[in-house]
Amino acid sequence: MQRLSEAAVKQINEICDRHANDKTPLMMILSDIQKEYGYVPVDVQEIVSAKTGISVAEIYGVVTFYSFFSLKPKGKYIIGCCLGTACYVKGAQQIIDKFSDELGIAPGETTEDGMFTIDALRCIGACGIAPAVTINGTVYPKMEVSQVPTVIAEYRSKEA
Repeated sequence: MQRLSEAAVKQINEICDRHANDKTPLMMILSDIQKEYGYVPVDVQEIVSAKTGISVAEIYGVVTFYSFFSLKPKGKYIIGCCLGTACYVKGAQQIIDKFSDELGIAPGETTEDGMFTIDALRCIGACGIAPAVTINGTVYPKMEVSQVPTVIAEYRSKEA
């Protein structure tokens, strides 16, 4: 969303209008924008601010506070590596490190081809199957470092 098209601006305004009568509309507006575009950059926050009267500072604070909002585009496949206590104790750091090495990106980054984003997650509530990894909602239980290249290859083959 480098330069917003007229259609994008119109759609963002429509999302704001859709929630105009909500008691606290900001979370719903940002959620709908995140679903539509995959992220909520500052130029979009400025449009939301102008439409709602909520300051850009407040909007930015919400976007950066909640981990499910992003300021940058995410990859088609979002690899969530749980680093909660149970997962960490069972080797989750080595798993996220292996994903980083294989993809050439750090947690929080997206590959140049836009295919993968690595997210370090706190606890995903899957302690019984630790260490756990999620990719777009699919849970990989008891993940092992040796499985990482195979998992990446599986997703790359979907694009071939």
